[in-house]
Amino acid sequence: MLKVENLVVRYGVIEAIKGISFEVQDGEIVTLIGANGAGKATTMHTLSGLIRPVSGKIILDGTDITHMPSHKIVAMGMAQVPERRRVFASQTVEENLDLGAYTRKDKDGVAADLKHVYALFPRLEERRNQLAGTLSGGEQQMLAMGRALMARPRILLMDEPSMGLSPLLVKEIFHIIADIHEQGTTVLLVEQNARMALAAADRAYVLENGKITLSGTGEELANGPRVKEAYLGG
Repeated sequence: MLKVENLVVRYGVIEAIKGISFEVQDGEIVTLIGANGAGKATTMHTLSGLIRPVSGKIILDGTDITHMPSHKIVAMGMAQVPERRRVFASQTVEENLDLGAYTRKDKDGVAADLKHVYALFPRLEERRNQLAGTLSGGEQQMLAMGRALMARPRILLMDEPSMGLSPLLVKEIFHIIADIHEQGTTVLLVEQNARMALAAADRAYVLENGKITLSGTGEELANGPRVKEAYLGG
């Protein structure tokens, strides 16, 4: 579904992404793990069209989207749940969800998907008229996920969904990711919580200093000595 070929991204003279290649097959959960500064967020922003690469290709369902604007990428079926939620704080929960569907014209489908999001996140329905900025961190994460789902993506990019959340909420968020996946959405997950990410993933890649240094199934990487030592506390 998604193929990245020799992607290079620079900030001025600094090469943040150094020719990485990876792929996500239809129906998979794939995770990118790595330390702070490894290039995970830059990779996600480049896939979403927010950063332009120096070279390389991003292919979505056989179409080259490398230089496509973000709103067209969303319309093609790829949406991102951004790091640190990025909800519209001064708008209500429901207004945030409506904005997630801004590329869509099918009103009946949007209404059906709103019901689906509320079924997936009952707390959002309880707070549908509440300002997003007044929600807890966990509720804002749910809202960011729900907003992305309103675009009806076939592939969902998730950037650090567990950041700043309590262990209990992290478990809840990962249960919801599993539910979303089981309902047919492919997931590319960037996550610092390597243990949870690898447990959820079909396949995984390790990103270090802008390069992919390891790849394999989630189980293979979780059991590998190098990943255990560097990311799982030995």
